[in-house]
Amino acid sequence: MNKIKFNKNSIVRRYIVMMSVFITAFLVLAGILLYSFYQLNEEYTSKNSQLEKKERIVQRMEGFFIQAFMDARGYFAYGTEDLKENTLKQEPLILEYLEQLKEMEEEYKDQVFLSKIDEFREYYFVEALPKALENYENGDVEAVKATANGGATKKITAIMADINVYNAEINNQIDENFQELKKIQSYVQIGFVAFILVFLFVLLRITRLMFSEIARPLAGFAAAANEIAYGRDAVIEVEKDRNDELGVLSIAFNRMVEGIQENEQNLLAQNEELVAQQDELHAQQLELQEALEVVKNNEQKLSSRNELINKLANSLDKQEVLESAVLHMCPIIGAEKGIIAFIDDPSYASYGISPEGVKQFRDNLLFSGVIDRLQMDRKPFAMKRQAEEEEKGFHTDHMLSFDLYIPIFLSGRKLIAVMAFSRYDVPFDSRMMDEYEALAKNVGIAMDKINLYQASEEARRLNQEILDTIQEGVQLVNTEGNILQVNKKFCELFGCPDQLKDLDDCSWAEWILLLENTIEDSDDFIEFLKLEIASQEKFPSIELQYIYRNKEGKVFKVYCEGLFDGNMKLGTIFVHRNMTKEYEVDRIKSEFVSTVSHELRTPLASILGFTELMLTRDLKADRQKKYLSTIHNEAGRLTSLINEFLDIQRMESGKQAYEKAQIAMLPIIRKVIELQKVQSERHELTLEFLGGHDLVVGDAGKLEQALTNLIGNAIKYSPDGGEVKIIVFEKNSMLNIEIQDEGLGIPPEAMDKVFEKFYRVDNSDRRSIGGTGLGLAIVKEIIHVHDGEIEVRSKYGEGSTFTITLPVSSFD
Repeated sequence: MNKIKFNKNSIVRRYIVMMSVFITAFLVLAGILLYSFYQLNEEYTSKNSQLEKKERIVQRMEGFFIQAFMDARGYFAYGTEDLKENTLKQEPLILEYLEQLKEMEEEYKDQVFLSKIDEFREYYFVEALPKALENYENGDVEAVKATANGGATKKITAIMADINVYNAEINNQIDENFQELKKIQSYVQIGFVAFILVFLFVLLRITRLMFSEIARPLAGFAAAANEIAYGRDAVIEVEKDRNDELGVLSIAFNRMVEGIQENEQNLLAQNEELVAQQDELHAQQLELQEALEVVKNNEQKLSSRNELINKLANSLDKQEVLESAVLHMCPIIGAEKGIIAFIDDPSYASYGISPEGVKQFRDNLLFSGVIDRLQMDRKPFAMKRQAEEEEKGFHTDHMLSFDLYIPIFLSGRKLIAVMAFSRYDVPFDSRMMDEYEALAKNVGIAMDKINLYQASEEARRLNQEILDTIQEGVQLVNTEGNILQVNKKFCELFGCPDQLKDLDDCSWAEWILLLENTIEDSDDFIEFLKLEIASQEKFPSIELQYIYRNKEGKVFKVYCEGLFDGNMKLGTIFVHRNMTKEYEVDRIKSEFVSTVSHELRTPLASILGFTELMLTRDLKADRQKKYLSTIHNEAGRLTSLINEFLDIQRMESGKQAYEKAQIAMLPIIRKVIELQKVQSERHELTLEFLGGHDLVVGDAGKLEQALTNLIGNAIKYSPDGGEVKIIVFEKNSMLNIEIQDEGLGIPPEAMDKVFEKFYRVDNSDRRSIGGTGLGLAIVKEIIHVHDGEIEVRSKYGEGSTFTITLPVSSFD
């Protein structure tokens, strides 16, 4: 037996008092530091709150000024009375906030700022605005502009700048306060950390002293406990007069050892009793396992039910819903197999049933009486029958099969489908019929949802197909500028790239970028779109439109109209119509009027002038002859112009008559050359025949007219003279006639327009050269009627070559 002695030493009270005093001192000092920190935060928070309140008031005043400016401009732009009223309502609000700001005035700069605000308010609302409103309502728009240009705009800009500067000064003051607060907080935190470190150091010293005085006695207790743990005796001897905590603990420890020895026998007896209780607990464990199995089965059913409800709620695929319904219903109701089939629809889904069984069920469904009973009772029912041989499998004994039929109604009225489930030897619980009916209702609701979705999709598809048949580009844009719907023509017009083929829900930035890439001068057009999308005005009797041109030169007109639900705007419909043909018709019409006016006025002026001279003056015979010759030439020119107009009109209407016969082209070409030589002595006209046949089938007069126009143009557009060469040859059974000149040539940008009616190249070299612009159009029409083609090659400034190709006649 080991004996451990302790010296008498009282320690607990001493250390409790010491720790209490130390902790109290720590709490008091910590409280002082925290309270100082709190007071500092409160002081700076109060200052910043005052500044932030002042800043908010200034910002609101700025907002009221801006609202007043914008509403006034809107009133001057659109004349809306609501905007005028809104403008006048801003002054009382500004005065209210001005008074609040005056109450918070602290420094001289605040006084200066308030004075500027009040002076501007009085100027704008008392002087400038009433005067501008009076001028606008009197119809004097120029006076309104003069008011704006006479200093109002500068003052508005100046007061906005003053407000911004004042706000900036407030923000700077807030930032300075915050930096000062951070600096002081840093000092306080450093002091607090130092205080904590001192406390920890003192606490460590006290703890070490306490442990040094307690550790040795506790070591004795540990040694005694170790002896007792190994079954050996151990006694802790304490001085009789020791009355501190360790003395009391040593006495209690010795008593505990005695108690353990006395109770050892009792523990052995209790151990035997515990063995008996263990057997009883084992039996209870078996019962709990059985209950756990039941809980797991219910949990599995609940999981299947949740999965079924989730699939019914989230899926819009009919077959997927059917398969999920029959797959999850089987474990819920404890069936081995099941099927769900529509009555008037071939759709179905099955679980655990062969294809032959499915076919048999569907073929006999209408004649088995099941549907009649379900329609009449409108609730599930179960049936009992002998199991078929193929259902028994390897079982040879008598076996029963139980079938459950559950109806599915559409919107609670029409029976649309039947669910059938089977299981063996155990009937379906009749108490669960209401639950089965509730699950069937969920399936019916899902079918309703799918039918509604399919109907809405069909309607959407039909609407889209209708829109796609419209030959104008149609787009529906919401109030945010995003595209909700477009038709196919819109994408064709603007050449949507692959990544934007589906423009539904296309953002403003995406489709505006598309317009910028395809439209000339897109900035004005995009501004028009912004205004119309943002506009809240209804225009029931006004058609808003805008004309623009794309980068291919095509002209479009866009119509727009707001889409409203009552007074709330839902979006804007834009219709883009290609009006290039109408635009070209208007252009041709204008050019026709201009050309006719010019070409007719010149010869008429000559005729009238020389006629007046002959009527009012006595002229010599040679002078009269010269004047009559001029009148005759100008009359012939007028006749030629009118004939050209009539020819092109008859050709376009299909009333031009052609007397076709087999003719030789060389004599006609020579005749035209001889006639044109008389018209110009500065040009050298040559004919070069390279061989082959020159016989064609055509109208000699019309072909002569075409050649006359071409050779005449070659002479006319070679004002400095030069050679005009006509080359004739046969190639591939086609007669080719080339008219080459050394004249002005044709600019590259005009090459594809030279055969258009009334088109004439507009430059300084050609302004002195007359003409209607119909000659080449008539030539092209004549050549096409003769199954031929006409082409042109030209180098600007060096001449042009027109080539006619006509089919060579196949007989002599």
